Amino acid sequence: MCVGIPRKIIEISNPETNLAMVDVNGVKREVNIAYLVDADHPVDSCVGEWALINLGFAMSRIDEDEAHKTLELLRELGEAQMQMDAMLRGSK
Repeated sequence: MCVGIPRKIIEISNPETNLAMVDVNGVKREVNIAYLVDADHPVDSCVGEWALINLGFAMSRIDEDEAHKTLELLRELGEAQMQMDAMLRGSK
């Protein structure tokens, strides 16, 4: 199973190779945005958009509201997993 993590595209780092920088909790990471680029959406139009990122590739666009909802859900799932792990460690 693959999970796309919403990230905001903050700048284009290399338009010739479709590389852009995304913000990951205040840290910049380079991703490939080739799947987002077409005749209606040139490379430069991607700045400021949110995308689902998986393994260094922007897989699809996502609107900002949905991105924030998804990030909150992922945070809650992480907290639930930590609680389950703590319960399992406590039962041994």
